[in-house]
Amino acid sequence: MEIYTNEEQQVEAIKGWWKENGTSVIAGTVIGLAGLFGWRWYNDHQQTNMQLASSEFSRVTEAMTKEGDKAFAQVEGFINDNKGAYADLASLELASAAVKAGKLDVAAAQLTRVADQGDASVQAIAAVRLARVLAEQGKADDALARLAKIQDAAFKAQVAEVRGDILLAQNKPEEARSAYQAAADAGGLQSSAELRLKMDDLALPAVAVDEKPDA
Repeated sequence: MEIYTNEEQQVEAIKGWWKENGTSVIAGTVIGLAGLFGWRWYNDHQQTNMQLASSEFSRVTEAMTKEGDKAFAQVEGFINDNKGAYADLASLELASAAVKAGKLDVAAAQLTRVADQGDASVQAIAAVRLARVLAEQGKADDALARLAKIQDAAFKAQVAEVRGDILLAQNKPEEARSAYQAAADAGGLQSSAELRLKMDDLALPAVAVDEKPDA
């Protein structure tokens, strides 16, 4: 590196370096600042959107609580206009209300959306609920197929119990018993108060109505 003995030489050296590299420095600075401010703008924009989505989510779900199925269209509009956590939660809320209102097609559509496209944290929840709705619609095979796709280990007991419910409704008590046992083995007795009752019911021997005890 050369040693500059006076300020004039230093100034001339700076001018020469700037002439050769100034354009790239300016470009780099502009890009860097654009990236910095762009990132800040993006974060601020995302934060604003989340706040708006939160407020709108509260509004439409409250309307659904007060107005029932009359507010379904509002909730569906919110879901269509949004993505992410609030849209997924709205779909789950709408599906629950639709089941209570007897509108199983609406519930199935919303649960299918979350199970297939929602955040990973709620996909299994939606899939289990969807299996119940499909079974209620008389689509037992579709329900069992949906359950078979759930790989989340945390839902192993719940999946097995729902499978047992579906098999029992199909008049397959032996397969249902095996499914309930699998649920129990996976810790289902700690999370489901009804599982023990279901297992006990299937363990009881069948007794004919007209059968009389020995004298």
